[in-house]
Amino acid sequence: MNTPQQQGAGTTLRPPLATDAETSTAPHANVILDCGWGRLMYAPSFESTRLLASELMQEEAGKRDIALYVQAPQLLLAEAPASLFLDPSLMFRRPLSADAPAAGTAQGVVIRRLTTRADIAAMNRLYSMRGMVPLEPRTVWRQRESDALIYLIAEDERTGEVIGSVMGVDHALAFGDQEGGSSFWCLVVDPQTTMAGVGTSLVNQLIDLFTSRGRAFLDLSVLHTNQNAIGLYQKLGFTQTTGFAVKHKNSINERLFIDTAEVSALNPYARIIVDEARRRGVGVEIVDAEAGIFKLRHVGHEMLCRESLTELTGGVAMTWCQDKVLTLRRLASVGLRVPQQRVAGDAEADAAFLREHGEIVVKPALGEQGKGISMGVRTEEDLANAIQRAQKEGGHVVLEQFCSGQDLRIVVIGYKVVAAAIRRPAEVTGDGQSTLAQLIERHSARRAAATGGESRIPMDAETERCLAEQGLTMASVPEDGQRVQVRKTANLHTGGTIHDVTASLHPTLRAAAESAARALRIPVVGLDFLVPAPEQEEYVIIEANERPGLANHEPQPTAQRFIDLLFPYTA
Repeated sequence: MNTPQQQGAGTTLRPPLATDAETSTAPHANVILDCGWGRLMYAPSFESTRLLASELMQEEAGKRDIALYVQAPQLLLAEAPASLFLDPSLMFRRPLSADAPAAGTAQGVVIRRLTTRADIAAMNRLYSMRGMVPLEPRTVWRQRESDALIYLIAEDERTGEVIGSVMGVDHALAFGDQEGGSSFWCLVVDPQTTMAGVGTSLVNQLIDLFTSRGRAFLDLSVLHTNQNAIGLYQKLGFTQTTGFAVKHKNSINERLFIDTAEVSALNPYARIIVDEARRRGVGVEIVDAEAGIFKLRHVGHEMLCRESLTELTGGVAMTWCQDKVLTLRRLASVGLRVPQQRVAGDAEADAAFLREHGEIVVKPALGEQGKGISMGVRTEEDLANAIQRAQKEGGHVVLEQFCSGQDLRIVVIGYKVVAAAIRRPAEVTGDGQSTLAQLIERHSARRAAATGGESRIPMDAETERCLAEQGLTMASVPEDGQRVQVRKTANLHTGGTIHDVTASLHPTLRAAAESAARALRIPVVGLDFLVPAPEQEEYVIIEANERPGLANHEPQPTAQRFIDLLFPYTA
């Protein structure tokens, strides 16, 4: 039960949970579990469908209530047909037996119970990254030692970073279930982790735990379209079983009960804006889903958008941003710090520029999404190859002074900084058995699944060059736990990861970003900085993106501020 519509943690029962001394599994009446993100209602325990419908109708704003194991959903829906809907999810079950133990935990992954308030914050960070309703911390904290609810945390053994979590429910203790079952909810894995097998390890831990308690089965519910998750669960021994869930209609789960085929065809950068617009009652017309073009309309006012690019961005601003030479020339003219550049052309002058700086970056002047960029070029042979790669993207090629530092993306909306994030190049973690080609392929598949196909690691000459500089090839087999950087650029579209640093951004960097937006006369822009650290004031600005992706900046309210800019009276 791991979809954004089916998740949770922290439980208050009506009647209360059994204490450690009270482990009776006698049937309970009208059981409701308050999970922080919403409530789970155990339908078989309810005295009538009318009472169950009444409870579903009391769903709080911004929450997601779920009625489970509904035996006659048509009768429940008949109580409030305009307000309730049948959840289009499938239920899967794995029988539990001491003779069929789980496979265990992946190497490098530590599974433990939730122990600190920081764990709850880490879980909410993961929920935010996956578009899930956040947990109410007080509810979770009260239930941290519950035997009926088990909150498990997955940690990266090397760094101690929380990279996954899951909530298990013991049906016998929570519901008084006479069948002696169990279920899991809110399985979530950091989409940016390089560790494999995190989700499997969490599920395996629950299998072992509930097996040791003598529970008969472990259930889960998954959206019928989530083929990646279904494939994983089938490998773990789950098979489809009968079971229905009913929910209350709200803006969060709207896509499950209305026709949203056009919206689902949008990429994540357009969809995050469309979802926020609909949540506020702003009308949406999809003009070209493949291109991410849509029209927003409210009270006679309309705005045509291509993802975060709107009619508010003028032609001159577009020109400044699209050509990397013009971008830096404009920013330098207002006193902002930028690296030295030249347009590639004369071979001897290009070589002289390389000798002057020792290490340079080669990029297509009109390129985007990290395509055609070569970082850390040091030899004339690599320079020639890099220029050739950049030329394939069209337009002129730029040679740029290499500036060391962390890749910082700052998103400015309405000439105010809304989000800042460090972007890190793609890397993989060895298992002592797989080649780098195999590791890259598997990690790239996970990144693509987590980002709606937006993030993949290219298996190209630039990746091979990056590996060669480390004395590696695609056929190399890294040691277990060894981390290998496979790209030099940190762009999300080439497999990079993004990490929020908005709260720690130095005031000088904030001021530079807002000055750059004003200089370019662009109300929505993503500015790429190179910095020693986001908490320090040193910087150079290397690019401006006139159509910045607003997704992947959780927990910052990028889509909210975007709609505020276009329709301020809907805030």
